[in-house]
Amino acid sequence: MQEYLSLVRHKGNLDLFMALELSFLSLARKRPLHLHVEGLRGTGKTSIIRSVKSVLPKIERIKGCKYNCDPQKPHCPLHKDREMVWDTEWIPMPFLEISHSAKVGTVVGTIDLEKLTNERPETALLPGTIAQAHRGIIFIDEINRLADTSPELTDVLLDVMGTKPGRLQIEEAGLPIVTIRVEVTVLAASNPDEEPGPLAEIRRQLADRFDFHVLMSRPDQVEDVLAVLKRQSKRIEKSIFLLDLDELDYEVVLEEDVLRELADLYVQFNLESLRGLEAWRDAVSVWMVRERLFGREFAGAIAAVAPLILQHRLDQRTFNRLMSRLTSQDKDEPPKGTGGESISEWTTVHTPQTVPLVKAEEDSSWWHRFLNPFSWVREVRASKMKAKPLRQLPESAYLWWQREWLS
Repeated sequence: MQEYLSLVRHKGNLDLFMALELSFLSLARKRPLHLHVEGLRGTGKTSIIRSVKSVLPKIERIKGCKYNCDPQKPHCPLHKDREMVWDTEWIPMPFLEISHSAKVGTVVGTIDLEKLTNERPETALLPGTIAQAHRGIIFIDEINRLADTSPELTDVLLDVMGTKPGRLQIEEAGLPIVTIRVEVTVLAASNPDEEPGPLAEIRRQLADRFDFHVLMSRPDQVEDVLAVLKRQSKRIEKSIFLLDLDELDYEVVLEEDVLRELADLYVQFNLESLRGLEAWRDAVSVWMVRERLFGREFAGAIAAVAPLILQHRLDQRTFNRLMSRLTSQDKDEPPKGTGGESISEWTTVHTPQTVPLVKAEEDSSWWHRFLNPFSWVREVRASKMKAKPLRQLPESAYLWWQREWLS
């Protein structure tokens, strides 16, 4: 496994690194932000996500608890509602994976029938992958294939990711239903240009459960490619994973004008998902925490995280109009931070990249539509999907067509 802090950073993967750190910070605040990254095969999506395991901190749990119960707030059937001083132990933060061949019982959990003769059903549980990942991370590679071939597992994920904290429900015929609370961050990757296609077209409901959506591309600079080949990237000196998060204050109280701006954008641009709006609010807050941890002043937080939140929830034209408004506002009037202080100076921050399908001003040009066959294919697909978001073309396909026909 490659080491997270030594991986090569380039323009095509910076969004993923930033989103991973924001998700980790939010998990530390006990409000997971789930992340889905799409990109062409071989660009390093899976390697980067799996490398996070090398820098995860340790967590304290009740000794021997398979559900990773927090000693201050036990949640599992064996330890909840019992007031006592527990023996504890420190373990690496869980990082577990769900494969396409996994069975529902191994992911959700089952009941050990041998223990039912002497114990209650709740205490005879055999915890599954998700329950064992409590207070940690679950990774699903090629989640678009999983959504296509395993609807039962997809329904489980919908339940886990639908609320914060999520919940697991274990059912056995003739026995009481057992529900368990889970705090887990779901990380997922997929190749949208391969069968069965982008996640948003396969299971729109699951795509909306992901708070962050990252588009990843390959490096386009020779020096970056050489660094990958030589594996000589310098170890970065600043990372959320290098900080002692137990000593830090994660709380940021968003001011009224920030929340009102989010509400105004929701209404004005007819955003569909309240879940996405809440994720936007949480992302703004955790982005401010990240900037503060590095000693930077935070400005333009709403626009900085907007692409991560909205790229998979809006059609391209609406997304372009919304981003145009945000960027023009940022130039005119720097936003306030937290606690009422004003931003005294602008700082350069990395804003997630977007890959436009077509320029907004060219959308109505019949000539452009004639030369770009992808445009009418997307429109036909969108009409059949009844207002589902337009398919995001792979960056390489768009760039090729732009170079060959639209230059």
